[in-house]
Amino acid sequence: MAQFKRVLVKLSGEALLAADGFWLSPQTLMTLAHDLADTARNGTEIAVVIGGGNIIRGAKVGAAGWIDRATADSMGMLATVMNSLALEGALEAAGASARTLSAVAMPTICETYARQPAMHHMSKGRITILGGGTGSPFFTTDTAAVLRAIELKCDAVLKATQVDGVYSDDPKKNPQAVRYDRLSHDEAINRDLKVMDTAAFALARENKLTILVGSCHAPATIRGILDGTSPSTHVTP
Repeated sequence: MAQFKRVLVKLSGEALLAADGFWLSPQTLMTLAHDLADTARNGTEIAVVIGGGNIIRGAKVGAAGWIDRATADSMGMLATVMNSLALEGALEAAGASARTLSAVAMPTICETYARQPAMHHMSKGRITILGGGTGSPFFTTDTAAVLRAIELKCDAVLKATQVDGVYSDDPKKNPQAVRYDRLSHDEAINRDLKVMDTAAFALARENKLTILVGSCHAPATIRGILDGTSPSTHVTP
């Protein structure tokens, strides 16, 4: 039984990259879709925010100086909508009902995000994918995930990453890195553990929002993290 009734899942765009460098791995996408669909069938109401880093990272392009940062971030918002639509299609193929809502209005492609319709979709068991970030430049999709989770009265944000929790250092580079089972928001910020960007963490702390951090790569890992059978780190108030 899941410990959380309503959850926002934050997925990395980079996780969708194919091994050959193509922006989208169909196998990875379908694995995630089946995991999310199974979790929804288990009774959890789910919203999803997915990044666009497999296509473009606005901050990186803006820092290069050849495109204005605000314009580069707008391009990144469009990338998140592309990923959201891909995930919606995969979820429907996996037998789940899904809707994409974008903070950037594009009504011929998907619904425009508003809090009440998003909550309605979730209450009806539809996996609600929230594209377009916050709709404004200079904010990351981490911040968008925390913001939407608070707006939609979610019990937690599940940040699905490349590793099975929060470590004191990069475990791929440092085999002595220590894995944490539980942390407070203050501990994660003070130790500079890079779970989320500072703005996202500050917003989560202010609103006492629990953040779960675990791997997105093993099959059924999202459901496992939520019901406590897969490893994760809980970052709590």
